[in-house]
Amino acid sequence: MELVYGVSLKYFKNREMSQDAVVDIFEKLITELGKHEVDNFRSWLYVLTKHYCLMKLRSLRKDISRTVNIEDNEYLFMENEPELHPLDRADDESVELLEYCMEKLKNEHKDCIRLFYYDNKCYREIADIMNIGEKKVKSHLQNAKRRLKICMDGNNEREQKK
Repeated sequence: MELVYGVSLKYFKNREMSQDAVVDIFEKLITELGKHEVDNFRSWLYVLTKHYCLMKLRSLRKDISRTVNIEDNEYLFMENEPELHPLDRADDESVELLEYCMEKLKNEHKDCIRLFYYDNKCYREIADIMNIGEKKVKSHLQNAKRRLKICMDGNNEREQKK
């Protein structure tokens, strides 16, 4: 029993689930033990417990993914940081540099950045406004942020050298 409980606790990291697993596994032992020729009971029980735990975790993940309503939980599928905009921590010089770098972006990248950060639109709203897919919106945002960072870091390095 200690072996089953210990292995279950290792995988579930939850006492109640591990206790339930002990009961379920010992019930399963009644049917499974007759089907197999077991040379080393302890090793066989360990593997049986491990497979039980992995299957249970897999089914729990499926249940969770089925119960999440995407429309009610859009925030789960968007970037979610306490500081959403570089301007939240920027001084006047940084704001000017950001605007300079924004002007260097491609139009679709610039539009996505403005809609997402300045107008607080979600991926779906931006996709509808720009008539593109949500994955494309995310891609534009990632590319734009990368280019902004490169531009701003490059200009900051030049300023420091002066």
